[in-house]
Amino acid sequence: MISIHSVTSDEYPDPTNSHENQPDKPEEACGVFGIYAPGENVAKLTYFGLYALQHRGQESAGIATFEGTQVHLHKDMGLVSQVFNESILDQLLGSLAVGHTRYSTTGSSRRVNAQPAVLETRLGSLALAHNGNLVNTVQLRQELIDNKCNLITTTDSEMIAFAIAEAINGGADWLEGAIQAFQRCKGAFSLVIGTPIGVMGVRDPNGIRPLVIGTLAGNPVRYVLASETCGLDIIGAEYLRDVEPGELVWITEEGLASYHWSQKSERKLCIFEMIYFARPDSIMHNESLYSYRIRLGRQLAQESNVDADIVFGVPDSGIPAAIGFSQASGVAYMEGLIKNRYVGRTFIQPTQTMRESGIRMKLNPLKDVLAGKRVIIVDDSIVRGTTSRKLVKTLRDAGAIEVHMRISSPPVTHPCFYGIDTDSQDQLIAATKSVAEIAKQLEVDSLAYLSWEGMLDATREDTNSFCSACFTGNYPVAIPDQVKRSKLILEKVVV
Repeated sequence: MISIHSVTSDEYPDPTNSHENQPDKPEEACGVFGIYAPGENVAKLTYFGLYALQHRGQESAGIATFEGTQVHLHKDMGLVSQVFNESILDQLLGSLAVGHTRYSTTGSSRRVNAQPAVLETRLGSLALAHNGNLVNTVQLRQELIDNKCNLITTTDSEMIAFAIAEAINGGADWLEGAIQAFQRCKGAFSLVIGTPIGVMGVRDPNGIRPLVIGTLAGNPVRYVLASETCGLDIIGAEYLRDVEPGELVWITEEGLASYHWSQKSERKLCIFEMIYFARPDSIMHNESLYSYRIRLGRQLAQESNVDADIVFGVPDSGIPAAIGFSQASGVAYMEGLIKNRYVGRTFIQPTQTMRESGIRMKLNPLKDVLAGKRVIIVDDSIVRGTTSRKLVKTLRDAGAIEVHMRISSPPVTHPCFYGIDTDSQDQLIAATKSVAEIAKQLEVDSLAYLSWEGMLDATREDTNSFCSACFTGNYPVAIPDQVKRSKLILEKVVV
């Protein structure tokens, strides 16, 4: 039995959808969270876990809890703090939970596409939360439709859930059914799946999107799954390890069991997780991403230092690299831009006057810091160039006499097919223009990107264990032609 608590209409208009108003960043993936903790308030723990993962998606949020065979589900459009309150959480009873915070990459921004996706099977309900993107969605969807599956959303996540249900209804148990379904899926998927008897955590054979395991102290030990370690920290869980590429962990009353369901696993973690997506306090490779981003800035300074008076980062994601740049170059680090940290996603369109003058809802310059100065501004990436150009104009209007832009990643020349929302290739400024041409369009005195080699060397890991297709066009999972044509329209760029 499924009890559903939801309000609001299905439509969710998004006036930020034009290219002009979109940010110069790849948009976030999604955040997933799962917990098996009988005796604990799993709904509240999941709420706080999602709260810590809010940076990964701000369109919708949802939690499903299992109370025996009954599933309690609440999901809606908006931020985690807008979707849930105390009274709603009090209704989400159970011993295990699955949660999701979403940025849409496959499927539009509508409530029907919010997750977790919940389905009934022969063995009871399943609730699935997905971070990533399948590349064989057309084929898989047709197979499911041919088998009379009643798909009600436009998401690949629902297709994975139906594939599991199909296998279970055909006679498989939870574990067998899940593995049969995953072997039909190609692309990126980090999954947390709730069932009446336990929670699964799964990664695709390349581990493109992250997923970690944590423990809650007690007897017996309870287990937590999250996209990043910051989702563990907030509830006092201890990081145990990553779910490995091609691994399924099955958490039940008997504890945690591990199954390597893919025989062709080869780690290809998305390098943008380390550069930008994941929170700087999250741990990867036994260190905070803040430390990695400091090294990116140091490497950037070694490759492209310039005479200047001050260096600062675009808040918040550019700040660690700017600090590293300052350390390596000797250029003084100061704050040149102040971020309004209480501005979330807004669906109220600014006035035309605000648009023409450059929207300053999120960033405002410190004029007395910038006036008469030669400045270096560090950011982690440029996708379209539109907001970067507005930002440069803001700095000059504030009195900067020279503006030098430094980017702590290589030029983004190719779209992502694995769960990051990037434009078609012709909308990526670095795919159609040289660095000199981009500098001219942004109206900066100089522009330099970090080298591809420098970005990977700074990881201090095997450089072959990362996906960097957005910089090279070398996709670790083959992209079907019909999918590729939707975004990839130019020749491959060699770095």
